[in-house]
Amino acid sequence: MKNDIDIEISIPSHTRYLRMIGTISEKVAQEIDCQEETRKDLPGQLAVVLTEGLVNAIKHANYADPNQEIHVRISVSNRNLLVTIHDSGVGFDLDAVPTPCFNSCGMEDKGRGIYILRSLMDSVRYVRSARGNVLEMRKKLP
Repeated sequence: MKNDIDIEISIPSHTRYLRMIGTISEKVAQEIDCQEETRKDLPGQLAVVLTEGLVNAIKHANYADPNQEIHVRISVSNRNLLVTIHDSGVGFDLDAVPTPCFNSCGMEDKGRGIYILRSLMDSVRYVRSARGNVLEMRKKLP
């Protein structure tokens, strides 16, 4: 791998920052030294993971209050990608989020973001911390 990467960003709890974070995540993913197939897919996957995680934090944890901050960290070390999103909301039980229902009417709205996170990452955890809550997503890099 190239050098380890560790980026921390704090943003107001507002969706207008999603594109900026998506762009940053794509640039970070392009710098990761990994297999060609992973390198091709990783920028888009990382942008989706961050967008879904941030939308949940903005809408559900911080109730779209721009006076609250969300802290994002992207770390790459020892062939592991770690993405964390810190919010100050009340939190929720990740394991209680149902798998969305895929039927002829389309995809249920509830649980779709978590389903996407779990599909793209190797592990997804949501834990309480001293500063609020942390959505922690990990991916092994071949």
